[in-house]
Amino acid sequence: MSTDSHKANRRAPLARLPRDERRVQLLSAALEVFAANGYHGAAMDEIAEAAQVSKPVLYQHFSSKRELYLALLDSHLSALTARLLDALSSTTDNKQRVRATMKAYFEFMAADDQAHRLVFESDLVNDPQVASRLELFNASYADAIAEVIAEDTKLPHVEAVLLGRALAGMAQVSARYWLEANGNLDLNVASDLIYRLAWRGISRFPKES
Repeated sequence: MSTDSHKANRRAPLARLPRDERRVQLLSAALEVFAANGYHGAAMDEIAEAAQVSKPVLYQHFSSKRELYLALLDSHLSALTARLLDALSSTTDNKQRVRATMKAYFEFMAADDQAHRLVFESDLVNDPQVASRLELFNASYADAIAEVIAEDTKLPHVEAVLLGRALAGMAQVSARYWLEANGNLDLNVASDLIYRLAWRGISRFPKES
């Protein structure tokens, strides 16, 4: 076999990516593995294989499976928070705010990247570092809703926060059920049902005169 043939049969080296691009690639591969196997069932070997890199390359970016998992969780919680806050600030019409934020939750659940499983169905949900991140996310979003409620009604802040938690929980639980039920209900129809339920309740509170 000629030298050229030998060269042709060799595997071409992987292109060197900028650090930020490589990190995105690794996180994407990790999401696939964690979503399929859970944290405890996932292995760094498998993540490196899914990313088509060597284990040393993976460890250059993340020193452990735990660090990789937490980085991925932070990334998706940040993206979900931004999505929800964008929906909340997309209008000054409170009725449309409720509709937009409910739909944002459903859209996050419906996304193809399985991020919802990492965020809401983690087998590390009771781990202190994971639990604190989820609580910070829930508190931040509920507080943002509470600010709107407190500004618009005569309710004290502590009561507005409770309502904010209730609305956020309604969106999260109903969107998860809608996805897991695997029925034929359209996303827009499903999110509108929950928005109408939420609005019928929250709109009954008196406005600040």
